[in-house]
Amino acid sequence: MSTLYDKMVNVIEQKVTPIAGKIGQQKYITSIRDGFIAALPFMIVGSFMLVFIFPPFSPDSSWGFAQAWLTFSDTYRDQLMLPFNLSMGIMTIFISVGIGSSLARHHGLDPVTTGLLALMAFLLVAAPLQDGTMSMQYFSGQGIFTAIITAIYATEVYALLKRNNITIKLPPEVPTGVARSFEILIPVLAIILTLHPLNILIESQTGMIIPEAIMSLVQPLVSASDSLPAILIAVLICQILWFAGIHGALIVTGIMNPFWMANLSVNQAAMTAGEVIPHIFVQGFWDHYLLIGGVGSTLPLAFLLMRSKAVHLKTIGKMGSVPAVFNINEPILFGAPIIMNPVFFLPFILIPMINATLAWFALDMGLVERVVSLTPWTTPAPIGASWAANWSFSPVIMCFICMAMSAIMYLPFLRAYEKTLLDQEAQDNDEQKASAATTATA
Repeated sequence: MSTLYDKMVNVIEQKVTPIAGKIGQQKYITSIRDGFIAALPFMIVGSFMLVFIFPPFSPDSSWGFAQAWLTFSDTYRDQLMLPFNLSMGIMTIFISVGIGSSLARHHGLDPVTTGLLALMAFLLVAAPLQDGTMSMQYFSGQGIFTAIITAIYATEVYALLKRNNITIKLPPEVPTGVARSFEILIPVLAIILTLHPLNILIESQTGMIIPEAIMSLVQPLVSASDSLPAILIAVLICQILWFAGIHGALIVTGIMNPFWMANLSVNQAAMTAGEVIPHIFVQGFWDHYLLIGGVGSTLPLAFLLMRSKAVHLKTIGKMGSVPAVFNINEPILFGAPIIMNPVFFLPFILIPMINATLAWFALDMGLVERVVSLTPWTTPAPIGASWAANWSFSPVIMCFICMAMSAIMYLPFLRAYEKTLLDQEAQDNDEQKASAATTATA
């Protein structure tokens, strides 16, 4: 068993770790991740508005408060939807600026100017004018992939032109802000002269503008991302990387975020239209069923550690339980430790995958409500799961089931590890007593 484990560790260290490290530091991956992080506060607040617009009460409720809320929501629906439409409804605008600004730092460009250039590139192809009205169809989830591509393209064009000194340079005496404005004139012109004709050409040949064409191309990937195999692969990669000490969640979420946001946007559109919520695998599913207490679903383990007979584990449990409630589990991962600890390899890898399977079938069979809101990842699992599903109660039950399963599966491995530590503590005490006796005799 130890030989097999040693071989596995060697493969992770020699093969997986270098590749994962390169992916994690890849400028496009980090820029996309940073772009979504920059847009996150706006999307969370926008999603929260859905709770007020669609309160968790049955239309047939006889409770006066519920009926008053439902009537208020129905009467002022358009006014209440405005904050949602100007946050979640235009998420691609925030994402475009965020990606452009982040990628600009990799090239030594001005983040603000580059972010605005990325936004212009996106609007140029995704906001057609009809009768003097700008279409917002692709400002939500449908335009995410277009926002990513145009932001990267615009930034790379700007960087290429600047590297080759194809810019307008003013004398040093000119204020920096004015000089920067003239510096970006040629990149702006280059973006217009390339993207706008391309958009017209694609529309003339296919009848679709660029965002529509991109969505038709990636639709199979979006559909495949909302499947149990996709969930299990994502979780497996995340867990293996974390076990090797690499922040696997950053890599996986950086790749999955565009798919999650596209699926979440469809779920929210279905909710507002009163239709069945179609998608399961969105960020709320990942955060509140698979990462309960952090990667590896270690919140139940933290509670078990608090009752450990081993002083070391009990101390780690007390230190790590409160942060774990808010899905911060580094004290547990590195303190127990779980990272590179062969005793915990199997439960650490398998528990989130088993919870994913349980939650998937529960949602697929309609036993648990699906996610329609974006929540902060630090929200405690039962609360966050309910919030994400518009304050339904069934996700709370699902969370507790996952927590119970995690505790049951962690317990035998914890007991084995605890026994090893207790034996070591007893040996250390015997050595200390022997040393003290020797000193007293001398």
